[in-house]
Amino acid sequence: MAAEAELERYLVSEVKRLGGEQRKVQWIARRAAPDRLVWWPGAPALVELKRPGKAAEPHQAREHAKLATAFDVRVIDNKEDLDALLNALCHRSRIATGG
Repeated sequence: MAAEAELERYLVSEVKRLGGEQRKVQWIARRAAPDRLVWWPGAPALVELKRPGKAAEPHQAREHAKLATAFDVRVIDNKEDLDALLNALCHRSRIATGG
């Protein structure tokens, strides 16, 4: 399993390789919000990366639940789950855009 920084580097390179976009985001007065916005046309997600085996803290889970009413919010701690998310977003975009 990868450390959080390694997983973050992997996310950046895989999103680029697959033709998507990503941004590291900062939330004013919302330190518990997810770290990354990842998207393809018609397929956005907010992603919180964690060390292997680490879950969201309770205050983060509360903020993620609020955001999940409008966004796909994921907490990911391994490459396999990250690959599954990125492939799903890429596929969902192709369906949404007819590509």
